[in-house]
Amino acid sequence: MIVEAILLTVVTASTPLVLAAIGELVAERAGVLNLGVEGMMVMGAVGAFVAAQTTGSPYIGMLAGMVTGTLFSLLFGFLTLSLVANQVATGLALTILGQGLSAMIGEGFVGKAGIKMPAISFPVLADIPFIGPLLFNQDIFFYLSILIVAGTSWFLFKTRKGLVLRAVGDNHASAHALGINVIGIRYMAVMFGGACAGLAGAQLSLVYTPQWVENMAAGRGWIALALVVFASWRPWGVLLGGYLFGAVTIGQLHAQAFGIAIPSQFLSALPYLVTVIVLVIISQNRRMTLINTPAALGKPFVPDR
Repeated sequence: MIVEAILLTVVTASTPLVLAAIGELVAERAGVLNLGVEGMMVMGAVGAFVAAQTTGSPYIGMLAGMVTGTLFSLLFGFLTLSLVANQVATGLALTILGQGLSAMIGEGFVGKAGIKMPAISFPVLADIPFIGPLLFNQDIFFYLSILIVAGTSWFLFKTRKGLVLRAVGDNHASAHALGINVIGIRYMAVMFGGACAGLAGAQLSLVYTPQWVENMAAGRGWIALALVVFASWRPWGVLLGGYLFGAVTIGQLHAQAFGIAIPSQFLSALPYLVTVIVLVIISQNRRMTLINTPAALGKPFVPDR
């Protein structure tokens, strides 16, 4: 069925957006604005592809993508949390560095056939018409994205540690006065964001397009940043927004395939146009934005000496 085929591609296109955005959401909830998501994603993609090619295992590739993203996020954390560098400028530099470094690392792997991550099929359930292939015959990245969203929601709003993390993002001075290790918590949040971005990049090179192509993140990191705002810093909103933007991305590809008389340049720009429109609409509801935005987002913290 054509509808089923389209929905399957929507799921594949949405998964990296959800993974990258949920990691950034946790970092921002802790008060850290990391604009280097794109750079961490592309580094995760090349790390996963190289590791999978070297070992022959896509699962090792997936782990390598996570580790690469985490290590890259530590560079951001060291510069912004330990050296108190400007978070916006450092994040942009991280993206530029990631794009250049990944191109250099992956130069010898361009054109090589990738190792595709196999699907996990649940017996009986996978045979259910329409629903089975969509929900019970997917790769591990899809199931991890759902579990991470659910786990993040539970952690942030149902646990004491989640409350502490949100307190750090709302008022780091008060949290520090209560004896909370603000820098330590922010380091952990940044590393989680890096691991999720690296996982998203690994999905691109092991599932979405099982090969290495320079700059294969193709702006998805920026869309993930917009998704956090679209979701009003709520995990389940990230899941909803990820699939909405994934549907827009796939919709423009199918529109071209069906020969719809719309300029291809406009269709290619459509996902980013929708991103801008959504952000403008959200900005109109200032009350909702102020309620959910971490008050200390992007503000540096230097503990008392």
